[in-house]
Amino acid sequence: MTSIPTISALLNLSGSQFRFYDIGRKIDKISRQDFEKIENNQMPYPFPLQGHACIAIAFWQKNSPQPYLWFVKLPLDERGLLNCAALNHFIAIIVEALGSDLTVDPSKKQEALLKNNPYLFTPSQYKLAALNSIINFGLKQPASQHYQQCLAYISGQSAWSDWHNVGVQGLTDFAVRLSYENNTDLLIKAIPHLPEEVLSPLCAALENEQLPVGLIDLIINKIKYSQNNITLKAQLLRCIASNCHHPHNEQLVDELIEKRQLSTDDFITLAGRCWLMFQNQFRLMQFLELMVESQETHIFTAIFKDLVAIPVIRPNMFLCMRDTSRSDKLSQAIGLLFSQAVENSLNKPH
Repeated sequence: MTSIPTISALLNLSGSQFRFYDIGRKIDKISRQDFEKIENNQMPYPFPLQGHACIAIAFWQKNSPQPYLWFVKLPLDERGLLNCAALNHFIAIIVEALGSDLTVDPSKKQEALLKNNPYLFTPSQYKLAALNSIINFGLKQPASQHYQQCLAYISGQSAWSDWHNVGVQGLTDFAVRLSYENNTDLLIKAIPHLPEEVLSPLCAALENEQLPVGLIDLIINKIKYSQNNITLKAQLLRCIASNCHHPHNEQLVDELIEKRQLSTDDFITLAGRCWLMFQNQFRLMQFLELMVESQETHIFTAIFKDLVAIPVIRPNMFLCMRDTSRSDKLSQAIGLLFSQAVENSLNKPH
């Protein structure tokens, strides 16, 4: 078989319909046009995580709407471009195992080849549930059987303490259907009563959704009154992930930074899921200054490296690094980072 250069080409050859999603940070759909540019190294991967692209590929045949899923983790180079050798190796393993018919039931030998594919991985339970809901909703498939149980609970048909039958899949099905009927109103009424066992996984589901302003304001209010519950506050901050540019959310983060009300968990959540907040250079500088004041060096280092790798944030990170108004402490922390990078480079085998 002639060499197949990209995943898109492989899927087209199999006659499949397909969609791409990033699932490294939150769940973001990647357009076909952008994915083809990524595959051909015409643009950096927009959502890098620890030097990798974590991609979900949903594909299906026209006569079978039930999609197959691949979860692929590919390394990136220092510019954020896909590692071509890894991409080619991944495709070669798939072709050897399945040929051009990606939907064939694999034999034991084929299964062994697929299981030994070093680029496939298994996401966490909540990511799997959320992606399943998002894909099914996008393909106009019905919700899972868990949706009705969740809807009954959110609407207050049972005691708030009877949360044990509310599954993660039901919560993610509910989250993608916020615009259905009066679901948003039901949730606004329910949130003050929800135990953390339900609220935490619900926040993980809401991080992927566009939220109406009434729900945003309720979550902001709850964040402000959750200062003493560090874990819950960080979970609630996840809800703003897909609504970073809403002025109410921007005002919230500015206030938390100004009042120095960010914990380690909050720093990690904002950098990992709400990175679009830092397209504002002033906010980014204040965030870095507060972090270097209040965090251990390894936390600052990890978050700095994470943010500087994100293509839309990298220019602002460079501006902050060159800003002469930065504090001595921030200058020292950045200097230490560079000295460590030089030392690591020198210690690498050549």
